[in-house]
Amino acid sequence: MARRILVLDGHPDPDPGRYCHALAAAYAQGGAGAGHLVHRVNLSGMDFPMLTTRQDWDAGTPCPAVLALQEELLWAEHVVIIYPLWLGAMPARLKALFEQVLRPAFAFGGRAVAPGSGRLKGRSVRIIVTMGMPALIYRTVFFSHSLKALKTGILALVGFGPTRETVLGGIESRRDRDRLLKRIREMGARAA
Repeated sequence: MARRILVLDGHPDPDPGRYCHALAAAYAQGGAGAGHLVHRVNLSGMDFPMLTTRQDWDAGTPCPAVLALQEELLWAEHVVIIYPLWLGAMPARLKALFEQVLRPAFAFGGRAVAPGSGRLKGRSVRIIVTMGMPALIYRTVFFSHSLKALKTGILALVGFGPTRETVLGGIESRRDRDRLLKRIREMGARAA
């Protein structure tokens, strides 16, 4: 059964050599090849301001890039978020995008903010995180804290779920990058 998939490439660097870009392309290729409808959004190509006031958060008018991504999220049945771990968390620009896109007026449709009651309920998510440290260290020493914050403090809050994760550690020194791309391509084919 074909699904509507949105792939959000959350690497802020437009350099085509960044591995996150290759992962996003692999997932999209796998999905499209299996008959799913796939849209891609690249953070590196988006132009939007940072939110700096509560008033903007509550009542500001989103810019065109943010409005377009909001429409993509409403369209999608499955969302894939790919990003590198920077200083223990997602890149600041990606966090700024979530702040812009998931404003209460959009995410909750003007209703009171309550966990799991958002407009995006029922959309599944796959998070793919790359990092220099081994994945086991991230999970056991750092308790995957930034990944948990994204899953519960952002995605679950606005209704996304179920959320699955793939953590790719030691990425800069791995010699099996082609095997990983194949794995991600297969994941895209299954819309998993």
